Amino acid sequence: MAVLLETTLGDVVIDLYTEERPRACLNFLKLCKIKYYNYCLIHNVQRDFIIQTGDPTGTGRGGESIFGQLYGDQASFFEAEKVPRIKHKKKGTVSMVNNGSDQHGSQFLITTGENLDYLDGVHTVFGEVTEGMDIIKKINETFVDKDFVPYQDIRINHTVILDDPFDDPPDLLIPDRSPEPTREQLDSGRIGADEEIDDFKGRSAEEVEEIKAEKEAKTQAILLEMVGDLPDADIKPPENVLFVCKLNPVTTDEDLEIIFSRFGPIRSCEVIRDWKTGESLCYAFIEFEKEEDCEKAFFKMDNVLIDDRRIHVDFSQSVAKVKWKGKGGKYTKSDFKEYEKEQDKPSNLVLKDKVKPKQDTKYDLILDEQAEDSKSSHSHTSKKHKKKTRHCSEEKEDEDYMPIKNTNQRSRSPKKSKDKEKSKYR
Repeated sequence: MAVLLETTLGDVVIDLYTEERPRACLNFLKLCKIKYYNYCLIHNVQRDFIIQTGDPTGTGRGGESIFGQLYGDQASFFEAEKVPRIKHKKKGTVSMVNNGSDQHGSQFLITTGENLDYLDGVHTVFGEVTEGMDIIKKINETFVDKDFVPYQDIRINHTVILDDPFDDPPDLLIPDRSPEPTREQLDSGRIGADEEIDDFKGRSAEEVEEIKAEKEAKTQAILLEMVGDLPDADIKPPENVLFVCKLNPVTTDEDLEIIFSRFGPIRSCEVIRDWKTGESLCYAFIEFEKEEDCEKAFFKMDNVLIDDRRIHVDFSQSVAKVKWKGKGGKYTKSDFKEYEKEQDKPSNLVLKDKVKPKQDTKYDLILDEQAEDSKSSHSHTSKKHKKKTRHCSEEKEDEDYMPIKNTNQRSRSPKKSKDKEKSKYR
């Protein structure tokens, strides 16, 4: 029990669970038999989730069951079969889409992800893809818009029933051949399924390279506009500015201005220099007041010898002299130079390499080596102090033997002084 779906990207074979889901399989097989799915759009592609189709209107809001075809609008949908429960475990699982009331019509989905348990009990599984998973993968990777509708139409062109175990209901109208699609069916407002999207078809290699270069330049211009370096992606460089290169490093702005001024009035002439060293970078920009004068200089001055150098002249491709409102206001070349000058100025704030930690004056951190040094120095100082004290005491003893005068010095003990007096008169 299987059905072959012929899509615009390839063929897909679906095996049906006729024993577990007899009513859903009957509905699907008979819709395929009356060519109901022919030219249906795949209208919902959510990558690594589902592929949805089966709506002749291509909107996701249409479609009816085979019972609606037989018995009218009151039978457009049929009740979902929930027993036995079959889960959406693997890729390629085929389910009837729930209309929100636990009923099904003609729409069905094919899973492109694994273990989609949140679909279980909502959409009724009635088959699986057994052949053509590579086609399912192609559909899964197609480009879609924000509503998950493919930009290029993907359709079911034809359905072929490989095995049908169910008898045809009475009054079922089976067409003799596949019907032709109507204009409304084919007019989706998007890229047609049979349209070629190869822009390089029928073009030479040079044309292809030129188109690629234009696209790359456009992409880069849009990127520069996004970051604020360009006012507009479509901006064009001024046509009155010449680019001069291959200059001699000794050539100055005044030299070029004198040479090129014979073609007409010059607004500015600037030799570009290194911002650090001030040395010439050997190219310059010359801005004329009139475009005609700029063109004359372009045709006359290319390959001219200036200061023993053959210069090259071309129209400028720079927009540095164009003012615009960027993210920080108006930016020009002079503005950037001013900014560079500001960066060169020394700052008043100085970053200290070493900051002395704040410590309590009562306690000092002393390492072992420092402690030993301090002990040795302390012992040496104490010895020195003792020697000095001994020397001072000897001097004081000598002073004691001298006559006592009226001084503010502290008197010695009486006993010692009496002994000294006795020794004095002996």
